[in-house]
Amino acid sequence: MPPAIRHLQSGLLALLTAIGGLAVLALLVHVSVDVALRSLRGTPIPATYEIVTHYYMVGLAFLPLAWVERQGGMVRIDVVHGMLPPRVQAVSDRMVTVISAVIYAVLAWVTLRTALTNSANGSFILTNGVRVVTWPAYWLPPVGLALAALVTTLRAIWPEPAADDMEPAA
Repeated sequence: MPPAIRHLQSGLLALLTAIGGLAVLALLVHVSVDVALRSLRGTPIPATYEIVTHYYMVGLAFLPLAWVERQGGMVRIDVVHGMLPPRVQAVSDRMVTVISAVIYAVLAWVTLRTALTNSANGSFILTNGVRVVTWPAYWLPPVGLALAALVTTLRAIWPEPAADDMEPAA
């Protein structure tokens, strides 16, 4: 992989890691404060459940996909893979990577259409008299899936050699 693309990919994945870390921290603080207020004062934070399920959980499920794909940790064929000759293993790995990239891209497209529809409609939910705007959360899946498709496509174009395939530098 060219160094400029590797650098851009690393930067995007670092940004996703930071966003994921902030999301976990925000989830932890939000739920902890909600439980504390509910227990101590009997007044929970309104719409905590809705915010957790529509924002935190969706972001935590979809934004790390690209990072997981970069590590090669999503789709693997291990049952028979080790018994195949190295050349067949390489072809198998490439096919799985291409299929994964296509699936991510299709899912990104479908969820993008849903995000566009919900954004145009100004999607929200009403819970206990509190209006919670939900349309921004619909953008998390297409962003996460598109980045996973991009990372997987890059891996298909420039496969990384396995650690045991690398020869020491002379």
